[in-house]
Amino acid sequence: MIIKKPINLELTQLSGQTSQPPWKQVDESFREVLMVGGKPVLFDVKQSGKNLDFNFTGDISKKEAISRLNYIYDLDFDLGKFYKYLSDHEELRQMSEFCQGLRLFLANDPFECIISSICSANNSIKRWTKSVSDMKEKWGNNYFDDYYTFPDKEIIQDLYEDEDEESLFESKPCGNNLKSCGVGYRAPYMKKASQMFTLEMDLSQIPEMDYEEAFETILKVPGVGPKVADCILLYGFNFKEAFPSDVWIKRIVSYLYFDGKDISVAKVRDFGMEEFGEYAGYVQLYLFHYARMSGLMDRLK
Repeated sequence: MIIKKPINLELTQLSGQTSQPPWKQVDESFREVLMVGGKPVLFDVKQSGKNLDFNFTGDISKKEAISRLNYIYDLDFDLGKFYKYLSDHEELRQMSEFCQGLRLFLANDPFECIISSICSANNSIKRWTKSVSDMKEKWGNNYFDDYYTFPDKEIIQDLYEDEDEESLFESKPCGNNLKSCGVGYRAPYMKKASQMFTLEMDLSQIPEMDYEEAFETILKVPGVGPKVADCILLYGFNFKEAFPSDVWIKRIVSYLYFDGKDISVAKVRDFGMEEFGEYAGYVQLYLFHYARMSGLMDRLK
């Protein structure tokens, strides 16, 4: 089945967005199990020309499947209009050339995005995606022969942080601890985040908030600073006005807009949100990949 909306599936899948690890690649397809209306559904998606071809296995309708994929890959976002916006701004004009078809890769499970984003801080894409994938295989539910959902927050809050803690309570430790998945110092943050969203915060209320309220709410989560909070809101909840900013985005924005001057990450975030408005999240995504693919990032090191 074809959804006739342009996308570069591989670029979107492998772009390092902290919503989730890439789906499992099988030949030319990407496959993953998603919970849709409380039901497990195995999606198989692949490139067909410029569009998305898909099949699914599960007890939902074709309309529900299309709706879920439209959301996950942000297929209702008008890329043509966005490219016109880029072409109208000299600093951004080349970006669509290097990132043609790149879309947001949104979270099916916002809680997974929160843990993924915490795990991504000061970490490589390869390491954090492996850690989150390991967590799914250890503590998630297994469907359709080795496709795993992300574990519920109630499960993570009850895990041991490390082997030493596990050894205190188990006569035969078996790796039932967060650090066994390579999350390092982030383990206590993940446990505390799980506890907060179990006992104190309701994830379903965040999309109902305006951006600033949502941002301040997410900042209360242990292990979450401004950049991670913006990633969570962009990739986990589709707040497109977010402009996640770190040292790399700072260097790129400084080069393009501030003559290479040393400006703060906080100023870059404010500039991005004000300058790009409703396109801020997409511009940030394209800035990063343009810098990687064009060689600009190597020149800015």
